[in-house]
Amino acid sequence: MAAGLRAVRRWGQVAAAPPSLAFTRSAFVVKKANNAQPNWLGVGLAFGTSAALWALLLKQHSEDVIEYERRKQARGHKCTEHKCS
Repeated sequence: MAAGLRAVRRWGQVAAAPPSLAFTRSAFVVKKANNAQPNWLGVGLAFGTSAALWALLLKQHSEDVIEYERRKQARGHKCTEHKCS
């Protein structure tokens, strides 16, 4: 019985052990990042894209508000004698 428990315990440790990362390769990491020399092109693209998306969002919001106000004015106030809609 004790031998069986040891085998199960040993099997559980092997199954729970993480794979060895010493021999893994990644296509995305070619060299270590040098924080002393940032990739200014990447930084510029990231901030530029973010600024462009915010500008587009604000422009679209302004157009939506204008369209909302235009439709509200066009709809007018249509009341009947007994009911307002």
